[in-house]
Amino acid sequence: MSEQAQIIGWTREQMASRLAQDIPNGSYVNLGIGIPELVTRFVPDGHTLIYHTENGLLGMGPSPKEGEGDPELINAGKRQVSANPGAAYFHHADSFSMIRGGHIDLCVLGAMQVAQNGDLANWSTGKPGAIPAVGGAMDLVAGVKSVFVITQHCTKENEPKLVERCTFPLTGLGVITRVYTDLAVIDITDAGFQLIELCPGVEFAYVQERTGAELLPIA
Repeated sequence: MSEQAQIIGWTREQMASRLAQDIPNGSYVNLGIGIPELVTRFVPDGHTLIYHTENGLLGMGPSPKEGEGDPELINAGKRQVSANPGAAYFHHADSFSMIRGGHIDLCVLGAMQVAQNGDLANWSTGKPGAIPAVGGAMDLVAGVKSVFVITQHCTKENEPKLVERCTFPLTGLGVITRVYTDLAVIDITDAGFQLIELCPGVEFAYVQERTGAELLPIA
């Protein structure tokens, strides 16, 4: 990849900041591992979001400074977190009842592939030796009211992650609402991938070349 290609698009932090602007105030939010966790740093002033983690905490706070955390207070990704005033702890089964019962407003996940109809593949490539089970992401995409994806537009091998049809094992069918990448913000619609916003300095043709399906331009 050329030096020029490396500097095109939003950084991970900028992607997370852009996504955070679209989360309604007061939402109950579950964040996936990796880039999704960065969203907590960029909540707009005056907004309060209540973070849920499926291992049994509502009211999760940010990760503590190194050496200052409680090793038994972790999120689902085994990262140390804190608890905000008023936080609640509960059994793992109760946590999944919240998810399956439709009580979480928004989930933000990473992705290996997103299909133009909203199908999501984010847990395995299907290759021998890959992780053996989909885990809690299956419940999240089935039970949460709205699911956003935040991901690099292409893989390290420059293969598109936004595709006509997923070729990796699926996490859920038709579950994704919106995708935030380093190049653009894209909605999933009945007509396919609908461009909502381009990263400053990025042209439509550049994004289309790196998308494995038709990308509808901004109306």
